Amino acid sequence: MTTIKNFMKKHFKHFNAAVCVDAAEGWIRHLDKGGKMLVTLAGAMSTAELGISLAEMIRQDKVHAISCTGANLEEDIFNLVAHTHYERVPHYRYLTAEDEVNLLKKGMNRVTDTCIPEDTAIRRIEQEVLELWQAADRAQKRYFPYEYMYQLLDSGLLDRFCEIDPKNSWLLAAKEKNLPIVTPGWEDSTLGNIFVSHVIAGDISTYNIMKSGPEQMAVLVDWYKALSSHHSIGFFQIGGGIAGDFPICVVPLIRQDLQEKVPLWGYFCQVSDSTTSFGSYSGAVPNEKITWGKLDATTPSYVIESDASIVAPLIFAYVTG
Repeated sequence: MTTIKNFMKKHFKHFNAAVCVDAAEGWIRHLDKGGKMLVTLAGAMSTAELGISLAEMIRQDKVHAISCTGANLEEDIFNLVAHTHYERVPHYRYLTAEDEVNLLKKGMNRVTDTCIPEDTAIRRIEQEVLELWQAADRAQKRYFPYEYMYQLLDSGLLDRFCEIDPKNSWLLAAKEKNLPIVTPGWEDSTLGNIFVSHVIAGDISTYNIMKSGPEQMAVLVDWYKALSSHHSIGFFQIGGGIAGDFPICVVPLIRQDLQEKVPLWGYFCQVSDSTTSFGSYSGAVPNEKITWGKLDATTPSYVIESDASIVAPLIFAYVTG
């Protein structure tokens, strides 16, 4: 049987296709030398069911930390508990404004060709998450957004709702490996909005039970300093935006602001369909990161200008063999 790896090596010879092979081979070489990897998730990769391939990467110790948007953090759980209630709209390019209104009335929140059901996904977990927030409030405890999600998965409250094979949830795999997850700008998410609403309504007494962005950066500093003392750390970025911009800055923070010695990132790959631009973080090519003290001239670097929902599963399958 032809493996995905063999297929890609035979057919992916040029342009973005060739870089997919180069990046995957570079990832394997990085790990073989004892390196570790941070993966960043922008866009709607959880709703694109990236967990099917990413979870296996985590289980095989190919991924060692994650930076993601609040949407990707929560949407993996939404898919876990409400998968059969999702509605696919393959003709989404031809929807009229009236069609969109009808989806709204049905409680179907559209992400490209896929609708997340309001009642069976978002509202299904709201009460359970609220109880965790309130418990922290009563105990005067503070946690990061991902720690509340780990608590939710550990509680067993969602077990009866599980609608996919648990091995296809990247968040479950990350919890089992106790991976650190940073979620910069977490408040820009459905649960972030819900959290604010419950504080305003008085169901929670303070915003302070949620650890902040600067605190997440501080934890990332400690993680990078500890791990990089024995391992080169790579950076695999899916999409652009804050999920990637936030964690890559940890290196110049340590080297330039703290004035401490740590290695630069030892591998870099960005998968994005953002137009290459030196006026855009999301479209900046790796060379620009050299002047910011993030990458070195010798850092293996790859840019794949393509759709990450197609490219990332292929690379993950290649790396996992």
